[in-house]
Amino acid sequence: MHGMKAIGVICIAAACASAASGEVAVSTVETGMGYSSWPMIQSVGYRLVCVYSRGTAHSINQGVRDAFAKWSADGGKTWSQPVAVAVSPEYGETSIGKGLDGTGAALFWVRAYGGRKPHHELYRTTNGESFELISTPKLSPLPMQITDVFSVSNGLMCLWFATGYSRKVSNSSWGTLFSADNGRTWKQTAVEANLPLAELPTEPSVARLPDGRLICIARSENLKGDGARQWQMESADGGLTWTRMATNIRDVFASTPSLIFDAPSGLLYNYYYERGKGTLKRRVAKPDSVVGNPLAWPEPEVVARGSDAPWDAGNANATSLGKTHYVAFYSGRGDKTDVVVAPVPR
Repeated sequence: MHGMKAIGVICIAAACASAASGEVAVSTVETGMGYSSWPMIQSVGYRLVCVYSRGTAHSINQGVRDAFAKWSADGGKTWSQPVAVAVSPEYGETSIGKGLDGTGAALFWVRAYGGRKPHHELYRTTNGESFELISTPKLSPLPMQITDVFSVSNGLMCLWFATGYSRKVSNSSWGTLFSADNGRTWKQTAVEANLPLAELPTEPSVARLPDGRLICIARSENLKGDGARQWQMESADGGLTWTRMATNIRDVFASTPSLIFDAPSGLLYNYYYERGKGTLKRRVAKPDSVVGNPLAWPEPEVVARGSDAPWDAGNANATSLGKTHYVAFYSGRGDKTDVVVAPVPR
């Protein structure tokens, strides 16, 4: 393929030796370039596009941290050379969300923090080779993160959350962003405000069900005990109002989820990386069994493995292409991490 560099498929931990258990080997998107992390992956046409952040440490404020992209046309086996998406010496640029617009082009949110005017930027691409900055919305409160883009009946929507991660004050909030013009402009709405950190759903992922209902799984900032469980949010009116409930999913430690509704099978897939354990997991359910019933998620299965370093591996983000779910995460230790992708048959 023109412009592609073959890198092969690598195995992390016991992934290659565990085919009998249903685990898959991962392929490498980025390696050997310092602290590569926080990937967002999206299928666009027949390609996979992965936007990730590259710095020297686990920090979002580094001026040397920038956002890059690679694309693959062979199901993630090989990846292109990196393309710069957002590069500024004043800000640390981190990929934070992805999705598709109404034309089928891919959208990627990039957070620019560390400089005098922290902000968020939205980029559009049709091929993963060139990226157009289409929006830098003025938002208040300024989100810590804007997450994956999904469609509603009259436009596009994302969820956001804002927090300083303090456990001493109740000043966290979350809500929606809505766009009626394919991401050029956005309207911000708060769903819950003045929350303690223990009640804040962070890094949420939304799936739209065939009847228009929205279901969301979010990370909890509770790291120990009974509070360490994923949140579930639901909306029956296109994201105007939401209910928030705790799930029975407790094998999480600051674990970012990624939710896929698979139309051919009618099943809901919840992917997450259990930090500190080195396992990429998924739970698979029929939507009607868990909608309104967040304590009914079935037991997980391990689908791939990575580093067991608590903070230097994780942040699963998934997309679907053909009969495969491609789940990107990062894995490593210290100041050296790689971005990898697990091709998981659905």
